[in-house]
Amino acid sequence: MHAHRFLSIRATKLVLSASLVLALAACKGKPDDTETKKVDAPIPVEASTVALENISATFQGTATLEAEAVAQVVSKASGVVLRIVVEEGQSVGKGQVLASLENERQRLQLAQASASLRKIENDFKRQSELFSRKLIGSDVFERSRLDLENQRSTYELQALELSYTEIRAPISGVVSQRLVKLGNQINVGQVLFRIDDFDPLEARVAVPERDMRSIQAGQPVQMLVDAIPGQVFQGVVGRVSPVVDPKTGTFDVIAQFRETSGSLRSGMFGRLNIVTAVHENAMVLPRVALLSEDGKASVFVVNNNKVERRSVELGLNGNGKTEILSGVKAGEQVITLGQNAVREGSLVRILAPANAMAKPVVSAGTPTPIQAPAASSTIPAPTPSAPQASSVATTAASN
Repeated sequence: MHAHRFLSIRATKLVLSASLVLALAACKGKPDDTETKKVDAPIPVEASTVALENISATFQGTATLEAEAVAQVVSKASGVVLRIVVEEGQSVGKGQVLASLENERQRLQLAQASASLRKIENDFKRQSELFSRKLIGSDVFERSRLDLENQRSTYELQALELSYTEIRAPISGVVSQRLVKLGNQINVGQVLFRIDDFDPLEARVAVPERDMRSIQAGQPVQMLVDAIPGQVFQGVVGRVSPVVDPKTGTFDVIAQFRETSGSLRSGMFGRLNIVTAVHENAMVLPRVALLSEDGKASVFVVNNNKVERRSVELGLNGNGKTEILSGVKAGEQVITLGQNAVREGSLVRILAPANAMAKPVVSAGTPTPIQAPAASSTIPAPTPSAPQASSVATTAASN
């Protein structure tokens, strides 16, 4: 009897265990309705519209500004400096007097030569009358003529020596150095002043030989100067060297800048952009939109909020933008931020750039619309779905 009761209890436990297993199996076999209806959320990205713009290709280089003409003013006479007319920083014209030396000796020598010249002129006049009457021979008349020419040369030489006591500017420009003081004893050949002609200023830059065909005289040049931040100076290519340096593989390009305000000075350090080519009404994209794979360029185009990858042919590059020759059309939107999070066919949502805070242009009398706060440009990573085991455990618990 006891054995029969023990068997009944074991049978009851087995039935209950089997029932529990069947119940758990039934719960696992029923997936959550919300999970079966789950749809991928659109991936936030930033995009730019393919626009028609003028784009230019530029060569960038650095150079030190130099004056086109520099003159060392030297003395052609010796003597004591009696007068200084100009100072450093003054503009002077060609031939303007800069300083004067003592000239007493030169003036006296000129006066002596002048008196001798008058005497010989009178003698020649008498000899001419006698020769016309055939009272003297031709040899006497010829000696008188040569004496006159010789004395005229002597007079002009003395006048030239006197003019050398006035130090004059050989070129127009600005006095950049004064190397003499009042009362100094000056010798022949001594440097007294330096004059720089800042109109124009020149910048010599070495350009790789591959760009030789794309740079010619007359092309526009833009320059930024470290000493004058924020101001862009416009110039042109003045000269192009016809030879390439075999050691460096470069050729010299001399850019010229005519700046009337006087801000630029010789010796300033400049950063130059030489425009090598210009394409008008070109399809242009930000360079950050480009993707590269196996040496080929492509972009992600957004069409009806879906991503389409297209190969593109590139043209000029400049100012952070790239010309697109083929592969896209003007007006299409191309992803510029978030390319790593999408693939062909991905569903995306275009965000406004973080810096898109400019107000739209409206006509007079039209109320200005209120601008909504710009969305963050940070692209969040896709939220991973919960592990399947966790979902089953939750369902089991609810049951």
